Amino acid sequence: MKTLLITFSLFVGFAAIAQDNFSGISTSNRVGILNATINPAEFSNLSKKFEINFYGLSFDVSNNKIGFNDLISDTNLEDLIFKGTESVNMRIDGQILGPSFAMKWKKWGFGITTKANVKFDVVDVDTTLGNAIFNNDLPLNTSVLNQSENQRLSGTSFGEVGFSASRNVFENDNHRWDVGVTLKFLFPGSYSNFGLSNLNGTITQNASGAFLTTNQPANLNVAYSGSLADSFSNFNDYTQSVFGGLNGVATDIGVTYQWKDGKEKYKIKGGLSVRNMGSMTFKDDNNYNTNYTFTTQGRPPLNLNLFENVDNLSEVETILISNGYLTQIPNKTDFKVNLPTLLTMYADFKIVPKVYVTGYLQQKMKKDDGNEQITSRNIFSVTPRVNLGFFEAYLPVSTDDISGTNVGFGFRLSGFYLGSNSIITSLTDGKQANIYTGFRYAFL
Repeated sequence: MKTLLITFSLFVGFAAIAQDNFSGISTSNRVGILNATINPAEFSNLSKKFEINFYGLSFDVSNNKIGFNDLISDTNLEDLIFKGTESVNMRIDGQILGPSFAMKWKKWGFGITTKANVKFDVVDVDTTLGNAIFNNDLPLNTSVLNQSENQRLSGTSFGEVGFSASRNVFENDNHRWDVGVTLKFLFPGSYSNFGLSNLNGTITQNASGAFLTTNQPANLNVAYSGSLADSFSNFNDYTQSVFGGLNGVATDIGVTYQWKDGKEKYKIKGGLSVRNMGSMTFKDDNNYNTNYTFTTQGRPPLNLNLFENVDNLSEVETILISNGYLTQIPNKTDFKVNLPTLLTMYADFKIVPKVYVTGYLQQKMKKDDGNEQITSRNIFSVTPRVNLGFFEAYLPVSTDDISGTNVGFGFRLSGFYLGSNSIITSLTDGKQANIYTGFRYAFL
């Protein structure tokens, strides 16, 4: 278990060479495939008749405990992660936007997109429990646990292919409305979840180690599929089976409005979309999805040091079952995982020619504590930008429910773009780190 929990701190080290989810560039008034990934109605607003996406790479790490200065300090990361009483939360979201194509024809817009997604999440992990597993040199004491939330460690990898269509439904000299829909075919690769809820008891720390005693039965879910059944903490296991077999469908729907400023430009453009309405089913010979009742009553206290070198959930099950804390036999089963449904709203305002300001809101519509739920974040951002046509620069200022406030920078030079929505605050001890890049070509 120690290896399972430390995984997310190791991922922070990748953030300096990884990518973020296209914040800033995806709401540019140079409309392309990236805009349409957050609202399919944008396909009929394309700046050019055709666009080809060659690649887009994005990776984001957000947490509520560790800042950039902590990574370069001499302080033990485990001490910082489990400091205080606030539960540990972290979201890691990597995305590859693969070869994609979009076109507009008369009042219509069409698109075909490919994506690969990799996620790792830490949800509401109790600091007392974390300290007991990590820090063997804690002073002798007894700590009380009373955690009703579902503490989760969850990893997911999946691919998707989207087919989109949008149409202009109204336009006059001053106003324009467009609607769109994307149908996404999902290819689940690997999944792993450890969820422990209603944990009530005590942890006693002494010279022999840390021992957990429960006051009442807790609920434990253990699920794994694909390569994550063999290891949970090796980054390569998330990427070796991103695309599995076709086994899921999701839908995005959206609408855009423009207060026009001439034929091709606008004073204000707004958009509303609901994304990721759907789920996918994991099927694999390694599949297990089991709900247990976990208790130490009638048994000796659980020695938490037993989990120190564990790196997969199967080992966790084996330890708990062999020591009598779980009695149910795991069953092979297919299981369904829900995508993170999101409500997205944005508005882009023309301040003066070539200068714009965009407001963006992302609200998750499902809670993160469900054992078969992929997580998401609530985000609000304001992005001023200068767009000279072939060159664009922007400064996203955002806040989210995990890492707080972040300030970044990005630019576009023709079809190439590079940016981060947290580079400035990352260098001043922010709790989010990311970078993204890509290249697309638009013509006619």
